[in-house]
Amino acid sequence: MTLDPYLAGRLHHLEGLGDRAMARSDPEAARCFAEYHRDPAEWRMPDVSVEDRAVPGPHGEVPVRIYRPREQSDRALLWLHGGGFMAGDLDMPEAHTVGSELAARAQALVVSVGYRLAVDGVRYPVPVDDAYAAWTWLAGTGWAEAGAVALGGASAGSALALSTALRLRDRGLPLPRSVLLAYPFVHFPTPALDADGAARMEVLPPVLRFTPESIEAMVRNYVGRVGGLPADAMPGAADLSGLPATSILLSEYDDLRPSGELLARQLEESGVPHRTYLAAGMPHGHLNRGPSLGEVDRSLAFFADALTG
Repeated sequence: MTLDPYLAGRLHHLEGLGDRAMARSDPEAARCFAEYHRDPAEWRMPDVSVEDRAVPGPHGEVPVRIYRPREQSDRALLWLHGGGFMAGDLDMPEAHTVGSELAARAQALVVSVGYRLAVDGVRYPVPVDDAYAAWTWLAGTGWAEAGAVALGGASAGSALALSTALRLRDRGLPLPRSVLLAYPFVHFPTPALDADGAARMEVLPPVLRFTPESIEAMVRNYVGRVGGLPADAMPGAADLSGLPATSILLSEYDDLRPSGELLARQLEESGVPHRTYLAAGMPHGHLNRGPSLGEVDRSLAFFADALTG
């Protein structure tokens, strides 16, 4: 499929912005990004309650945002936003919109985690430690039994979610009910696009692309090196056997899409039940948009179904 027509009609706002790092630090670029990210309709908060709190962790308190549906349920989800391990927060749509939408659609308690970012000297395994601490807290609150809690994340947050699931497995602790991964970034080196995929991506401006250099920079910033990486830093290199059922959401127009596709093949070989959904015409990070875009709505429905099924 071609790039979503609505998004294609807004690409002109990103013309001439250069690479991702330069664009995000410039006020005019921020304005252009805001125009590009304007959705067909304004998002409205679903009927859920929201509470901010902090939970204990080995590196200090970890901020979390809790979304409660109006109807009581024994389902729960721990959710980790993306941002290349170095950006993102609890207010970004990939955290706030996703958390509230899934709480309402699945009638599930959703806890979004404000894990420490890889900035100012913070590196692996600190973000994983924060995610694990949030899981330990949620599983011990009594709101939901550990076996009823799902674990999920987007992009770099997918790596943190998968690493947390592996840590639970390796320590012989109760596993998540299921794992939800949106456009996962879990391999380094990241597999390359095939010829058709590479040609398809040429429609996107450089600021929406992930080059080999930018991917390497993200990993180096997160781990401190690009060689001899621990398996739970980029967990596509780990033994995946024994993990719970996993749902993988892919973005069609995404340089990181091969990581999610390889992960699906690895889960197949490891005997892990899994399913995938390809968001047609969508670029990486499409859950940072609202459900007025049809494929965003369908992506949220895919995860809500995973939580309720």
